[in-house]
Amino acid sequence: MIKKIGALGLLGLILWSCAKKDEDPFATIRPEESRFTKITLVEKLNEPMELEVLDNFDVLFIERAGKIRRYVSETGVVEEVGFLDVYEQAEDGLLGLAKDPKFTENQWIYLYYSPAGELEINLLSRFTLVDGLLDKSTEKILLEVPVFRGCCHSGGSLEFDSKGNLFLSLGDDSTPFESDSYNPIDERSGRPANVDAQKTAGNSNDLRGSIIRITPQPDGTYTIPEGNLFPVGTLNTRPEIYVKGNRNPFRIGVDQRNGNLFWGEVGPDASIDSMRRGPKGHDEFNLATKPGYFGWPYFVGNNKPYWKYDFEKQQSLYEFDPAAPKNTSPNNSGMKILPPATPALIWYPYDESEEFPMLGTGGRNAMAGPVYYREDYDASEVRFPGYFDGKAIFYDWMRNWIFTVSLTEDFQYDTMERFMPSTVFDKPVDIQFAKDGSLYVLEYGTFWSAHNDDSGIYRIEFASGNRKPNVKASADKLVGAVPLVVNFSSEGTLDFDPGDQLSFEWDFGNGKKATEPNLVFEFEKPGVYPVKLTVKDQDGASSEAVLEVKVGNEVPSVAIDWEGNKSFYFGPESVAYQVNVSDLEDGEIDSSGVNFNIDYLEGGYDLIQIGHQQEQIHPGESYIIQAGCKACHAVEKESVGPNYTAVSQKYLNQADAKTYLTGKIINGGGGVWGERVMPGHPQLEAEQVDKMVAFILGIANPQAGRGTLPLSGNFKLDKTQNPEGYYLIQAGYEDKGANGIPPQKALEQLTLRNSLVRAASADQLQDVAKANGPQFQFVKFTAKEAWIKFEKLDLTDISSLELALNPGNTKGKLQLRLGSPEGEVVGETPLLSKEDRPKGSDGQYFPVKVKLTAKQDFQDLYIVFLPEEDVSIWNTFNLNTIQFVR
Repeated sequence: MIKKIGALGLLGLILWSCAKKDEDPFATIRPEESRFTKITLVEKLNEPMELEVLDNFDVLFIERAGKIRRYVSETGVVEEVGFLDVYEQAEDGLLGLAKDPKFTENQWIYLYYSPAGELEINLLSRFTLVDGLLDKSTEKILLEVPVFRGCCHSGGSLEFDSKGNLFLSLGDDSTPFESDSYNPIDERSGRPANVDAQKTAGNSNDLRGSIIRITPQPDGTYTIPEGNLFPVGTLNTRPEIYVKGNRNPFRIGVDQRNGNLFWGEVGPDASIDSMRRGPKGHDEFNLATKPGYFGWPYFVGNNKPYWKYDFEKQQSLYEFDPAAPKNTSPNNSGMKILPPATPALIWYPYDESEEFPMLGTGGRNAMAGPVYYREDYDASEVRFPGYFDGKAIFYDWMRNWIFTVSLTEDFQYDTMERFMPSTVFDKPVDIQFAKDGSLYVLEYGTFWSAHNDDSGIYRIEFASGNRKPNVKASADKLVGAVPLVVNFSSEGTLDFDPGDQLSFEWDFGNGKKATEPNLVFEFEKPGVYPVKLTVKDQDGASSEAVLEVKVGNEVPSVAIDWEGNKSFYFGPESVAYQVNVSDLEDGEIDSSGVNFNIDYLEGGYDLIQIGHQQEQIHPGESYIIQAGCKACHAVEKESVGPNYTAVSQKYLNQADAKTYLTGKIINGGGGVWGERVMPGHPQLEAEQVDKMVAFILGIANPQAGRGTLPLSGNFKLDKTQNPEGYYLIQAGYEDKGANGIPPQKALEQLTLRNSLVRAASADQLQDVAKANGPQFQFVKFTAKEAWIKFEKLDLTDISSLELALNPGNTKGKLQLRLGSPEGEVVGETPLLSKEDRPKGSDGQYFPVKVKLTAKQDFQDLYIVFLPEEDVSIWNTFNLNTIQFVR
């Protein structure tokens, strides 16, 4: 058969057949976007800031609130590495992360953060990871940076060059709001400390508004490398400064071959040019091939000059001169005449850029990433092609795009191209290549200062040749009685090569095969059947997926007949219940084989963790998870501390085991399992610790301290005051097995939560942000038809909902819908604005009662926002709590 091949495809094939050395068919030809695959590693992070990809492809990353975390590539789980108590108001917090160039040997990481407390400083510190965890006692403070804790521009990005020099970016620590969003140079006495950026970014004797370069030493100090902007000993200067004149250099990148420094400069907000003040705001992409002064607060973009402005007299005196910038501010402690200003490499305003129209329009937040050289990475199947050699990566947090920029031989701007323009990037905040040449992207998520569900870590792989199909196989049941009829599906299977024709083959064993993508198959005899789906493209590349089907033993049926509401408790009451269990092969059920428990847990209610379990949940294990103990202890696998199975076996027959382990958890201790000391947990409630110990001891002796309730009766719900507490109702049964098929388990669970529900605990959110505050107490609706979803709520006998809301500066209403955002309307608020707040109401939220059309049983409940006027991420409609009323 003869295939037609397009010109670009033919050229690609010729290059492929003629390639030399590393066989790179895309050394000079731009690859199509379909050759890149964006793979989700982990999502729903809390304000992630920077990442480091380790040689084993684990990813260290930090979150602004103070957490250091690790994505474990082998398992896909995220571990807690450590926590710093930080001041996280405005733009401060845990901001920067870099691993030492000899990290595999010394386990050193560098963090730039704002320590909690009244002392107004930020710290650059080195820490050691001990057994994979941050050991705070190893902190070596390299640098203290005095700051003004108000607003704005903290910077904080950290990067090493190939010579072991560490770069740290520092913002100007100045507010834009006192200067009409032009350059803040208010010299009047008695004004706040952060209204004059000449005190910081224009001050050669202040580290703020700079990118510094130092050489860390093994003893925790640093030296000054040759070639910084101000030689050591220069009067009224800081020798750490490499480049000066920065407003907010939020993300930096370093060319590892030549030491060139790149950064994105977040510019001022003025939207129009002013005859009295100067140019409108521009963001910048900057390049420093040598130390220099880059203009702020006197110039922006390609050295567009601001006016020297007298705020007292409201007079424009003169335009600043890029050849000899003068800092005559009384707040300046440095040089009066600064070095000549270096213009930006690329600059762009809110509206369309005349010079760089391809960058588009809208909000802006420029950031810089690495420079790529193919030969610097392992010869893997996924590394980027030579087409990207020498290109720098620039990206914009607000505009959600990534560009690659080519430079001339003398490092001047040449061309730029949008990278993966059809792919969604939700506020990229850090980018780094791994050792195999794949690209890792850290995404902050849609909304500022929020715990975003669309934040995450993503890996981008490249494929130069034909790609194997990505196979997905599923079945509606994998175990059951004879005969067993199963629906098999290949839904989700895809091929990344456009135009590929896929063939499917299901193999059920004993020579029985089928070629349909989706089909129904009947198993007529008992047995364990490995069912294999093979998917092949027209070039012969294939992938497989295997499902194991067990035929001959029906799964037991377990049901809890609970006569009260099955989602909520409303106050003290007694509820009748009945547990019903049946099994096709076992016949009459011995009630002693049914485990039925009702446990009350003090907090940590999470619909994601509850309700999809294969084993009954022990409340003690739930408390262990909440306390973070599994960062150091696993149930079976080895970890930093002893695994819980070993602990349980060690104390199996010790009479005082419960008392002893309770004391260990509360008070801490060491020496039993090695030299590592376990910290105490005095903050835990005694009842919680008691259940934690019961879980641990029950691993080796499942009968220890864990009884079962009668299968029928009445249960008194008397713990109803804690809004975060919940009842966990569980019934489980394991059958005896049949026809050579091992025993099967069945589990039924109900969770009863307080009828006062936090909106932020919703299962899904669309165009809605969880506000970053204590326990994420409210959500922000930020767009028309934004919604939150609560899955499978029992609405039986629920008469109304009382919403605690705050319309902010907009006007709109909330609708209650079932099944989907467009589903049946079962209630709605009136149109509301801040003027509708009842007189005398306290706080920013006020209650609005919504009558609910009577509905029975479990429903997916959507709360949908319908505004009457424009909304944005800055102008939101807020919802705090929802009271379900019978």
